[in-house]
Amino acid sequence: MANIEEFLRKRAGEGLLRTLKPISSRREGKIYFDKKEYIDFSSNDYLGLSGHPRLIEEAKFAIDKFGTAACASRLLSGDLEIHHLLEEKISQFKNKEAALVFNSGYQANIGIISSLYGKSDCIFSDRLNHASIIDGILLSEAHLFRFQHNDAAHLKGLLQKQRNKFNKALIVTETVFSMDGDKAPLKDLVRLKEEHNCEILVDEAHATGIFGKNGSGIVQQEGLDEKIDFIMGTFSKALGGFGAYLATSKRIVEYLINSCRSFIYSTALPPAVVACNLAAIKLIKEEPYRRVKLLESAQYFRDALKTRGFLVRGDSQIIPLIIGDNIRTIEFAKRLKVKGYWVLPIRAPTVPWGQERLRFSLSFYHSREILENLINDISSIKI
Repeated sequence: MANIEEFLRKRAGEGLLRTLKPISSRREGKIYFDKKEYIDFSSNDYLGLSGHPRLIEEAKFAIDKFGTAACASRLLSGDLEIHHLLEEKISQFKNKEAALVFNSGYQANIGIISSLYGKSDCIFSDRLNHASIIDGILLSEAHLFRFQHNDAAHLKGLLQKQRNKFNKALIVTETVFSMDGDKAPLKDLVRLKEEHNCEILVDEAHATGIFGKNGSGIVQQEGLDEKIDFIMGTFSKALGGFGAYLATSKRIVEYLINSCRSFIYSTALPPAVVACNLAAIKLIKEEPYRRVKLLESAQYFRDALKTRGFLVRGDSQIIPLIIGDNIRTIEFAKRLKVKGYWVLPIRAPTVPWGQERLRFSLSFYHSREILENLINDISSIKI
């Protein structure tokens, strides 16, 4: 207990203690906190689908038919027809034989990786991969080799040196990175996968719904559907729902149903949530203008900040503004909050020391006028 008290006291003294901030309501890109309205730049509801009438209507219909919850794991009586329909639609969306739905992206990554790889195997992971990927690797007890972010040459050197020492090998990367907003060099990674007899898993959490001809993601955009072994992603971002999925072969899905602890020992997703996910997949195809507008807005915002001398990164709807110090980053966020913007500081060690930032997560609801005002307000802040 003394260590806990010391930790909390130190964090509070440094002004770095994190606290929860309950929002009273949310709609159309705005949130309401402590009786004040803010324009929300921290949500992953990129396409504004979480409040779409179609999702709400489908959720109500599913509740009328199935009730509010599945009330059991899927290997018991929690396996509903609607779960299988969602998996069928995901496999089609991702151009794979089969799919399996998980309760969250975290549960998916820790379960998939730890079920498929073990002590005699090795995993090559991008250094900036999400914590859920790292935790999955640690649970697997496979040998971990981390390559420099998006550096195919560094990965190649590691593969040449280490690959033949182990049984199976996996290359794992996000396709759009959650903190930097940049994209993985997928074609280079696939080439190395084939040269060194590896498998490859990609996390499309921040790409699904945004990229690709049908909004399927970077894998589709790059034409690599047949070459990627495991395509993981979430419903909780651009699709405005909740849960996660793996799209892969029928054989792998069958194996995971019988071996993946995070799947087996979890109550199934509620039918209303599953219905929302189904509606969102359909809307992604029917309303492509949402992702077109989003990416155009992101390009405008990024270019405008660069023109004014700010250090920004990424080439997606996620735009990090690098501040470079925890205290200054927190203060910058506070100043923007006073001006009516909800954008939270991303601090070390979540990101590397010296790369502390404000992470602007753009959405369909951010108009050109809103972005112009934000750019001017950012430029007016001197810290």
